[in-house]
Order: sequence, then structure tokens, then C-alpha cells
Amino acid sequence: MSDVTTMSDEEILAQIKAETAGSRIFLYMKGTPDAPACGFSMRVVQMLSHLEVEYGSRDILEDARVRQILSTWSDWPTIPQLFVDGTLVGGCDIVTELFQDGELQQMLPGAKAS
Repeated sequence: MSDVTTMSDEEILAQIKAETAGSRIFLYMKGTPDAPACGFSMRVVQMLSHLEVEYGSRDILEDARVRQILSTWSDWPTIPQLFVDGTLVGGCDIVTELFQDGELQQMLPGAKAS
């Protein structure tokens, strides 16, 4: 992961695009998977952990511009944001609904059946 605090806005956007394109599953969240900094991020991490999938992540709290640039690019105002194969799945509420319906397990490559 690059240190975004030294990057221009254009470089941050390029980094976001590279992260979402370069990982099958990528989560933008508050905090880290080991130490989520909000309940919504923690819920998505718990679901991904339950499904035993590997994923990349970025802490949007490291630089306020990351959240602003990400939300403008994805056209999604809230955090966390889960991407699968470069496409935004949604935030905590949508991911939770998909998980409860069994649809998230089908979307995520290598997910354990629950």
C-alpha cells in the first residue's frame, strides 16, 4: 500500500482504481481488518472473515482525501465500500442483506458456504 499522504489527488484516484482492479475483493473501511474503527466496518470484516475469503483493504482514515475521492469516484457516500472484481457491491447494509440472503457467498470467489 502506498502512503497517500504524499500523493496528489490524481495519484490517489489512480491508486483507488488500481486497488479495485488489482484485487478480486477489496474493502475500503475505517480502520484495518485487525482493528476496525467503526461498527459498520467491523460488521463487513466479520462477514468476510466468516466466509474465509482473502481481500485487500485500505483505511480511509489515513487521509481525508481518500474518502472524498473514493466516494466521488464510486458515487457512494458511505464507508465501508466493498468491491468485487472492480465493481462496487455496496456498503454495510447492502453487504449484510446479501450475506443474509446467501448471495454474497455466491459473489465472492472462494467463499466458504455458511
